[in-house]
Amino acid sequence: MPTTIFIDLAVDDSARSRAFFESLEYSINEGFGDQNAVSVVISDPITAMLLTRDFFAEFISKSIIDVMTSTGDQLALSAESKAEVDTVSEKALQAGATPAGTQDHGFMYSKSFDDLDGHHWDFVWMDPEAADCAPDR
Repeated sequence: MPTTIFIDLAVDDSARSRAFFESLEYSINEGFGDQNAVSVVISDPITAMLLTRDFFAEFISKSIIDVMTSTGDQLALSAESKAEVDTVSEKALQAGATPAGTQDHGFMYSKSFDDLDGHHWDFVWMDPEAADCAPDR
């Protein structure tokens, strides 16, 4: 069984954040949330937990950074094609995300955006042939 990852993200308004991720066509696991948490299913092994700031703080001992002014992470997700990168990015921007850059290296193409709460997302397509030719490390 593959390792499952739960990405916990502090959000200001769980309902607003839920609507944003639903607009990207992600499903919500209704059995794993409440007014303090929304469980966004990105794929079988990946779930983003959108936790209100007060609830998020119950799980950590450090202060929560202001992701509107600082970046602590880049959440990168793969896409099946350049067109999918463009589609997801466009949906995010239409739902209120802030564009954060495009990179096109030919074999690799990505678009980044900051979601409504400032979390930095990057959708990436890589040419499968180029990925297969990557040097061993």
